[in-house]
Amino acid sequence: MSQPYRIEVSVRAEYVEAQSQPEVQRFVFAYHVAIRNRGQYTAQLRSRHWVIVDGNGKVEEVDGMGVVGEQPAIAPDDEHRYGSFCVLETPVGAMHGHYRMIGEDGQAFDVEIPVFTLAVPGSLH
Repeated sequence: MSQPYRIEVSVRAEYVEAQSQPEVQRFVFAYHVAIRNRGQYTAQLRSRHWVIVDGNGKVEEVDGMGVVGEQPAIAPDDEHRYGSFCVLETPVGAMHGHYRMIGEDGQAFDVEIPVFTLAVPGSLH
C-alpha cells in the first residue's frame, strides 16, 4: 500500500558575495527549494519551521505561515519552487526544519527539510 502523502524536499544553497560584508561578520546565503509531491493526493503547505545554526553554534528558530508569502497547494507529480535567503555572522552554518502540510482529507502532517550546509567557498576543507 502506498502512502497517500509523500512529499520530497531538496535544497541548494549558495553564498551571495555581493551582499555580504565579511569585515563586519555578515555572510548572506541564498537557498533554492524544490518541494515535490510524489503522493496520490494534493497537499497544501501551510507553515514552516527553520532551525538555523551558525559556525559558533548559535541557534535561531524561525516559524511562519507559508513560504515567501504563499501557501501553495501541490498536486500529485507536481512541484513548487521558491528561493529565499538568510544572514549568518560566520562563514559556515547549516539549516534544517519542516513544513506543516494539510492533505485533501484535512489531515495535517510534517515534511522534513533535510540539513543543508551554508558555506563561503573555500571555508570548508
